[in-house]
This record gives sequence, structure tokens and C-alpha cells, in this order.
Amino acid sequence: MNRILTLGKKSILGLGLLFFISVFTIGFFAGDKYGDVIPVLNKRLVPIYKVDRVDKKISITLDGTWGANYTEELLDIFEENDVKVTFFFAGYWLEKYPDLVKKIAVEGHDVENHTYTHPHCNSLSPEQIEDELERTSDLIEELIGKRPRFFRPPFGEYNNKVIETATGLDYQVVQWSLDSLDWQEPGVQYIVDRILNNVTSGEIVLMHNNAPHTPEALRILIPELKKRGFKIVPLSELVYKDNYYIQSHSGLQVRQKGAGDRN
Repeated sequence: MNRILTLGKKSILGLGLLFFISVFTIGFFAGDKYGDVIPVLNKRLVPIYKVDRVDKKISITLDGTWGANYTEELLDIFEENDVKVTFFFAGYWLEKYPDLVKKIAVEGHDVENHTYTHPHCNSLSPEQIEDELERTSDLIEELIGKRPRFFRPPFGEYNNKVIETATGLDYQVVQWSLDSLDWQEPGVQYIVDRILNNVTSGEIVLMHNNAPHTPEALRILIPELKKRGFKIVPLSELVYKDNYYIQSHSGLQVRQKGAGDRN
């Protein structure tokens, strides 16, 4: 006579829980190895916060959403010091200052995507996020003839939905590793000290194009950073374009072993 094995509800629940824990554990460690390539069991996705580099390259990034009072002065400073940076603009800013956007691009700086209306993207549907991104990219392409490669979520706010939608549209999602806090108007020396005391290779520095202390801080920072051996480059020269993974616990972008040095 064949025996029929029967399981009670508690046994079934126990086996299910054991299976879930096993798969989650495997997925967690696999995720650290392969980064954002295969999200496992809704593992939390992260943007690029910093790049694993030893060549002392860093990027200065400036978000633009609420004005342009200091932008011409910033461009003069960058030209005087022969450095290129990256600007993240909201779509409505682009529409208000089209000639300035063109000048920024002509002078060799990156112009990237910061959504159209600067919303809280976590509260939007994937379709709404896509509209925010593509509407802004269309504007950038119309103005400078080139679509952006990078997207920075407003307020530094993101979730898996935001990252999955953006990466599905071929954007690399970028945050920052070092916040100058210039938007708080803490004073020039505070901004300078905050960056110089914390900067390391591969840093992504956050600043803002319309913060009043930013130009004077950069007049001090850029020569000092160069003196210390740092090379200031736009994100397109800092961030790896392919063959990389992102550490889920830190947001550090790491080059795959044996990969070429393509940005």
C-alpha cells in the first residue's frame, strides 16, 4: 500500500518561509555581485552615488531649477580654470533660459535631465515618470542636438519604480556622494571646508547654479583641488557606461574585472 504524505498548515507555512529565506539570501549576495542587472525579490535598487576610481577624477554637478543669476559667472570661472562640469536642469528652466543652455553646451559642459516639473517622482506612475523624463530630453535635444545620458531624481528621492522606469529608457540614474549644502547658504568657507575635508577619488559633488555662495566657493575650490592632484571632469568622463555593477549598500559604481575603460 502506498502511503500518502499529508502536511498540516503549520508545516506548509514553515516550508514556505524556509524557501523564501533561502532564495532571499541567495539573491541578496548575488545582487551585491551583479548590481542592478537582476533585481531579486524586489531588492532595493540604488542610483550611482560615487565611482570606484583611483585616478583622482571627480565631477562637480550643478542642479538648476529656480534661477540663473550666477550661471554666467560660473561659466566664466570654469573657463578661467579650464574645467568641464555637469548641469542637471528641469524642463521649465530649459524653456526659460534656452540661450544659456546652448552656451553651456557650446562651452563643453554636460547638460542632463532633472525631470520637467521637478516633482516627487515616488508618487508618480511609471507613465508619468516617463513623460517627465522624455519631455525634458526632447527639449535638451532640440536646444543642443544631443539627448542626455544621465538622470538625477528631484530631491534625491527615488524607489525601484523610478529607477526601473529611468533605466528602461536608457538613462543612468545618478545621485551624489558629497553635498556642498550650498543651497542652505552656509557661507563660502563652510562650503570650501566641507568639500576639501571629504573629497576622494570618484566623488560626485552636488552644487546648485543659483546658490549665492557657490561662485566664490568654486573660485577657491577649483585651484585647490587641482593643487591636490584631482582632475575635475564631467560625469560623461567619470561614470562607466557599461560593464559595471552598483554596490547595493553604498551606491558605489564598480568596474567589472577585465572590462575596458569605456566611459
